[in-house]
Amino acid sequence: MLNKYPKNVKIIEVGPRDGLQNEPSLVSLIDKKNLVKNLINSGLKDIEVGSFVSPKWVPQMAESAELINAISPTKQDDLNLSALVPNIKGLESAINTNINSIAIFASSSETFSQKNINCSIDESLERFSEVFKRTSASNLPVRGYISCAFGCPYEGDIDHQRVIELTTKLLELGCYEVSIADTIGCGNPSETDSLLHGLIAAVGRETIAMHFHDTHGRALENIEIALSKGISSIDSAVAGLGGCPYAPGASGNVATEDVVNLLNDLNIKHGIDLQKLIASGNEISQALGRRNSARVLQQKEAPSQGLFPIDFDNNDA
Repeated sequence: MLNKYPKNVKIIEVGPRDGLQNEPSLVSLIDKKNLVKNLINSGLKDIEVGSFVSPKWVPQMAESAELINAISPTKQDDLNLSALVPNIKGLESAINTNINSIAIFASSSETFSQKNINCSIDESLERFSEVFKRTSASNLPVRGYISCAFGCPYEGDIDHQRVIELTTKLLELGCYEVSIADTIGCGNPSETDSLLHGLIAAVGRETIAMHFHDTHGRALENIEIALSKGISSIDSAVAGLGGCPYAPGASGNVATEDVVNLLNDLNIKHGIDLQKLIASGNEISQALGRRNSARVLQQKEAPSQGLFPIDFDNNDA
């Protein structure tokens, strides 16, 4: 075990996509645009802004193209705006925008794959091979996701070897990085340690990212295990937004504010202004008519109950 934290961590902000897609209140294009601009202003460089799926199934993502093209004039050279695509049809829609990269998603559960994208795992990989032919011609980088890597709401426990094999296949197809997702938030530190031990042995740590939901309040513990193994790419959603519309019981993603707070506590650099990030989370939460679920806010009110100490002056650790 490496047991050594990376010096720098890249946070992939998934709030505008994975966060908003399962929020019950529809968000206006203006509010989405403000959210992304606020996130950029806080220092985030990698933001998943939308999804090119059928608006019939995920209505919150219906304005993804408009959002991307509205934001793109403000983008910087080091800014990566990405969008999720399920198939070649979604890719064609994405290519017609000013998107910087795309993401694809496979499942480690056959049942979840059928319910999520209406095909088997093998069929999904066949679809993605067509996507890669098109992205290769367009020089568009592709990031992969593996959902239900720690457990499935329909099948229960997932064999780690299946996750390792699927990760390997996605990297062989051409993904520059694969995000291992705890879709329903059932993972624990011991399992995270075990899965990463096998994954790192098989594919190395440089192409692995982690994506945790905080269903049982263990996301930060799991992230710290991943960091201790040298993983330096972490997904999170501002204000702990979201869940998954096809995974019953999936709660919100781990809050970006809490991940930044943890990184500050561990003296790991990330380049994000925590106070601006909190303001971003508060604004979108108000638009949704919900509470910002980031624990760092609860800690500010009652520090003795927090998991990690807060240093609001350490915003660019």
